[in-house]
Amino acid sequence: MPKLSALGAGILELFREQREFRELLWAIIRRDLALRYRNAVMGFGWAVCLPLLHMLIFTVIFTRVARLETGFPYPLYAFAGLLPWSLLASSLRFGATSLTLNPNLVTKVYFPREILPFASVLVALVDFAVASCLLVALMFWYGYPATPALLFLPLLLLVQLAFAAALALLVAIANLFYADVKYILELGITVWMLATSVVYPVERVGGTLGSLLAFNPMTPIIDAWRSVLLRGELPPAAPFAGVAVFSVVLLMLSWLSFHRAEFRFAEEL
Repeated sequence: MPKLSALGAGILELFREQREFRELLWAIIRRDLALRYRNAVMGFGWAVCLPLLHMLIFTVIFTRVARLETGFPYPLYAFAGLLPWSLLASSLRFGATSLTLNPNLVTKVYFPREILPFASVLVALVDFAVASCLLVALMFWYGYPATPALLFLPLLLLVQLAFAAALALLVAIANLFYADVKYILELGITVWMLATSVVYPVERVGGTLGSLLAFNPMTPIIDAWRSVLLRGELPPAAPFAGVAVFSVVLLMLSWLSFHRAEFRFAEEL
């Protein structure tokens, strides 16, 4: 019991610090957005173009080369998976370098260092919000109406953000201590996408590989997006509840691990 009490107090302290330094979090988000798009001719248009380009590529592959039946117009099916996947991938890419690209802040100013990977996730969320406009347009084009299930979207988004934030904390630490991580991460993101129901339903994969893919926590999240947006119904309760609990627990453990490793950050930078 004393250990649990100490753990609870530690988590409450982490949240208190985030509240205290929330203005710094918003300032870093504004700075990162400005730096990312400052010299880009298309600006926020890139947030739409990249998932759109991927959607077009996979549409050609799975409608012209290797036909795939999904029960939905394939461009809409693919984009409904690529959009939340892009949120996770961007969170990991920018979260991994969030510490190494800010050495002056990390070593010379006191603040909760987890603000940096958290800011990366929230910047990715801005891109997600911009690209969502295209998803709305696609749903309108293919005649998919708004349904009461859309009220579930805030909870679904919170679960995915918790999962993305947990991983962003872990890759930020790993990339600080091991420079190879940012290269391995790119390969890992690509392989992970192919092992997730992003552009095809992985439940069709049988055998041992199919059993392994069933443990992928991103598949229930992607499937939940499609259930709410395309089917107009809530996702299956058990898989979503499982991944929600897993995401929250992983976030708490990652956050505590990040905080405990914080005293070594200055040495590595």
